[in-house]
Amino acid sequence: MATQSRRDLPDMRLLQTFESAARHGNFTRAGDELALTQSAVSRQVRDLETQIGHALFERNRGRVITTPRGEAFLQEVTQLLRMAEVTMRHAKAAEGGHKLLTINALPTFALRWLAPRLAGYLDKDPNTTFDITTRKGVFDLASEQCDLSIHFGDPHWPSARCIYLCSEIVVPVAGGALLRQPVSRPQDLVTAPKLVLSERAHLWSEWFDRCGVSTPLKHLVHSFDQFTLTIEAAKSGLGYALLPRYLIEKELAAGDLGVVLDAPHATQKAYYLVIPEGREEKVKLFCDWLLEQVKFRPLAKTAQAGSASPF
Repeated sequence: MATQSRRDLPDMRLLQTFESAARHGNFTRAGDELALTQSAVSRQVRDLETQIGHALFERNRGRVITTPRGEAFLQEVTQLLRMAEVTMRHAKAAEGGHKLLTINALPTFALRWLAPRLAGYLDKDPNTTFDITTRKGVFDLASEQCDLSIHFGDPHWPSARCIYLCSEIVVPVAGGALLRQPVSRPQDLVTAPKLVLSERAHLWSEWFDRCGVSTPLKHLVHSFDQFTLTIEAAKSGLGYALLPRYLIEKELAAGDLGVVLDAPHATQKAYYLVIPEGREEKVKLFCDWLLEQVKFRPLAKTAQAGSASPF
């Protein structure tokens, strides 16, 4: 049985070539990335298809598109390559006396809040190196070899412990010409152009309800699928937006955005530190540091402000 298993072990070079070709949709660009000729890429893909027993790509005028089986295989290969990379980084970090922390967070949160603060953590723990990834939703922490996920939503995650980090509190902001428009009460924003995150289109309705203001069924709303796009649109004066202060600290400080009403609204969900089983001790110092960072932020409520570490 062991011998048979070894025969089925994949050639990592073939998998890397397949992943690159699938990502680029082109054998030539994959070859450029991997320092291979186009014919070498084609040959390696063909070898892999022979081993598997079915086609991975459809060829179409210089482009390659994964077949349904190829797409399913790509998901597994991407995960396998990621695991191999993280395994090597952990080994190298340990050899050099360092600790590698693999952390996942939402893209905008990682870009605008987490990444600018990581250098401050190294003052406390200089032998740490980071591997930061971004993705939405619940995923298998173990298969991703993730030490910690900073999750927005509800405190439910299989085979993991969720620790409350902070609430999300949004404020109405504007930029450009809108920032010069007088706004003295929530009613002033009822018919004004507004911006929303597409997956959270209800946020303005929640805010108006909290303010005791009824709103018409139809009003001008521009929708975006990312917070970063919403922020840029708000800066240009396209519409008013409900945004968390911690995502727009630079814009507020620079005057590119301004809070138009002192009417903060705590949304129904929150941020949580999600720790897989067996990783508590490894991430304890970092999680304590994160909780301290949040504790003194304006408009961020911690569940255990002033209390001891929840570990």
